[in-house]
Amino acid sequence: MKRIYLDHAATTPLDPRVKKAMDPFWSEKFGNPSSLYKEGREAKRALNEARASIAKIIKSRPEEIIFTDGGTESDNLAILGTANNSGKGHIITTKFEHHAVLNSVKFLEEQGLDVTWLDVGREGIVNPKDIEKALKPNTILVSIMYANNEIGTIQPIAEIGKILKKHSAVFHTDACQAAGYLDLNVEKLGVDLMTINGSKVYGPKGIGFLYVKKGVKLQPFLYGGEQEKKLRPGTENVPAIVGLAEALKIAQKEKSNEVKRLTGLRDYFIKKLTTEIPKTFLNGHSRLRLPNNINISVLGTEGEAVLLYLDEYGISCSTGSACSSESLEPSHVIMALKKPHEYGHGSLRFTLGRKTTKKEIDYVMKILPEVIVKLRSISAIKI
Repeated sequence: MKRIYLDHAATTPLDPRVKKAMDPFWSEKFGNPSSLYKEGREAKRALNEARASIAKIIKSRPEEIIFTDGGTESDNLAILGTANNSGKGHIITTKFEHHAVLNSVKFLEEQGLDVTWLDVGREGIVNPKDIEKALKPNTILVSIMYANNEIGTIQPIAEIGKILKKHSAVFHTDACQAAGYLDLNVEKLGVDLMTINGSKVYGPKGIGFLYVKKGVKLQPFLYGGEQEKKLRPGTENVPAIVGLAEALKIAQKEKSNEVKRLTGLRDYFIKKLTTEIPKTFLNGHSRLRLPNNINISVLGTEGEAVLLYLDEYGISCSTGSACSSESLEPSHVIMALKKPHEYGHGSLRFTLGRKTTKKEIDYVMKILPEVIVKLRSISAIKI
């Protein structure tokens, strides 16, 4: 049975073109980039070229790119690194951030830092004016995700950046979900720190980077050698770094056409879901969302049960973030929208990808309504 994969927000398959770029660095060009002899210089050259390629895409200096093992480490380095460098202070973030941000900030709050947890409104968009009102003289960090990982809503990062230009606070954005679809120009966005993850852009897992604007001071939480400006010591993962750079280059080249194609499929899918399955509601703004994201609440069902039924029919989707898939608690993102608990328990996330077709969506719509009818008939939840 052919599988239909609709969980690209969790991870994406490795693009064959990316694999091809990586292949020589596993066994042929295997040198340590810190070594001075030929093999080391060869690896160092590849590392420098990857850093320059990424810098060109995000309009930064190459030396402002710090390679990490992925989005979670980059978020932690941004948040804990800023706080540890500044000492006590005030942090602003939202209630529906990725857990890598959420739990880092919660940890700092437990250590005595002052934190403002902003609401995001019923459509999942943070109001820049709320950030402006929340600013204090001792605000050291504002961390707002570019696009939400569960409901796909796009935040007004550039507008927030303009507000923060008048303040000394460091501005961080988690752009992992945005990387394949939105403008990553750090100058236009006005950010000081930006997180990117390879596994969301058809690159390898276990690699990412943190953009660190020149002049921004971070305290590392790993100690070792001189690599990555001492912010991320340890031998660089050259194959993965080469793959990340290639994946981002491909994503930027194909972005315009892919955004247009996916937006059409997304809107087609949303219309069918909300008109053909009673008591089904879209979560998040209908337009200010990623072109591949569909997050719905199907009342009278448990999202986990729907997911398992669909899996038996060869359909892969999610009930929310892959990082919290083992939790039976309702999604903190859906709860941040001020919706009843049943919306959280009945939420499903479908995220489309490069190989998603209308035919696949039509197949899902052939199966899903029957699954919902069956589950509602045995559910104790009344709608």
